Amino acid sequence: MQTHIFPDMNTPGGGRIASPKLRQSIEQCEDFAGLEENVNRYDLLLLVKRAGKAAGFSPRMIALLDYYMSFTRDIDWEEGSRPIVYQSLAKTALDMGVSERQIQILEKQLFEVGALTWHDSGNHRRYGQRCDETGQILFAYGAELTPLAYLKAELQDKLHEKQLYDKAWMETKRQISYYRRQIRAILLEAESGAGESDEGFTLDEAELIDFCGRYEQIAVSIRTYMDLIALRELLDKHKHLYEMLSAKVAEYDQKALKCANNTKLSEKDSSKDDSNDVHYKYTNKKQLNKLSTSRTSPSFLQEGVAEPSQRQFDIGAKGEGSKRNEREEESSDDQSTILSTGLQHITLKQLLNISSDRLKAQLPVEPRPMNASDFVEAAYRLNRTLGISQNSWGHACMTLSRIGAAVCVILTDQANLREENRAMKPGAYFNTMVNRAKSGDLKLHKSVMGMIRRANGIELNDNLDKKAETRGQGGY
Repeated sequence: MQTHIFPDMNTPGGGRIASPKLRQSIEQCEDFAGLEENVNRYDLLLLVKRAGKAAGFSPRMIALLDYYMSFTRDIDWEEGSRPIVYQSLAKTALDMGVSERQIQILEKQLFEVGALTWHDSGNHRRYGQRCDETGQILFAYGAELTPLAYLKAELQDKLHEKQLYDKAWMETKRQISYYRRQIRAILLEAESGAGESDEGFTLDEAELIDFCGRYEQIAVSIRTYMDLIALRELLDKHKHLYEMLSAKVAEYDQKALKCANNTKLSEKDSSKDDSNDVHYKYTNKKQLNKLSTSRTSPSFLQEGVAEPSQRQFDIGAKGEGSKRNEREEESSDDQSTILSTGLQHITLKQLLNISSDRLKAQLPVEPRPMNASDFVEAAYRLNRTLGISQNSWGHACMTLSRIGAAVCVILTDQANLREENRAMKPGAYFNTMVNRAKSGDLKLHKSVMGMIRRANGIELNDNLDKKAETRGQGGY
């Protein structure tokens, strides 16, 4: 048997292992021509911080990069210079409160994402010197940040993608919050109205328990660690539950409408064969009002602003006689409260004329004539600005109907904006209006007309002033 003895092969120890990525980064450093005009090193750092994990940067990596950036100067990022940090690893580790090994790991991670490379000395020691007069680096060995300059375009793309993702995430979160408000409002209406009033929406006890249980299963806290896919799945569940509840409410409203029509026909000794015909004032299928937990609104204030005649929305149909007859037939406390405010004489055009700019900004833009629901929605959106609570809004809807509550919000908004005797606490002002309605002291129609007259008086005075100025200048 022969024994082969191989000669000793001494592999070179120490040093940095070469790789295509390392060679490419070194070439970039040698070809560095300085930063673009109007771009400084902290603009690059800000891009890194904003892109964050989307660009592969962890918080500890960003902290080390920020620390290294403070050792460079603007002159280091100009053509002919190179931003090299030549402080020792030991000093860096002490300042960062970690070990030298952890600094090496973080540097390697920064190298992998293309933000850092090394300009090594023969023994891998880090040292350098700057010119006392110019501050320019004469020689230096250590961690080099030049590759970060080549990441600018990539970081901007990553940041744009992240912003689109964040926008979609926040929009999905807002939609979930919206559906949760509507679901809670319907469930609270069903719970508070069960067995107490024929006007409010109700559910059977078993159905109410079932819907409440379904809502509790999806009413989880929304945290930023949840990804967009999970959030959209949660949104779909909320939509499905909301549609189920909306169908129940629509079914209840249709039954209540038929019952009301049958009652009116029977009181007028009409033929029972016509009991299924829809009253002429309800030619459109009623939609669920998504903004309130109260009962349905009265039939006035339902015509569009675009109608030529601009008829007032009275409870009656065709004349003063029918109005008086219908008021006499309506004996409920709620209807008498609403009628005492004069709400039935207010038109949508009048509401539009007295609405403030911030309320008009809340009106939905739809390719159709404006209706009362638009003002209800706009008023509901303005509640938070005015400090009107959900309980106060619901109480007003039960007392004055939804459109009546909306008119109160419009008047409260104007009271909060006026210069003289400004309502500093809009929420309390709103509650006072609702309480006055219960005692029969609230006159909404007079308030609306008074605001219109004052506005017209101001415009008339302005026109007279302009005419007087024109006469003084020899206009006519």
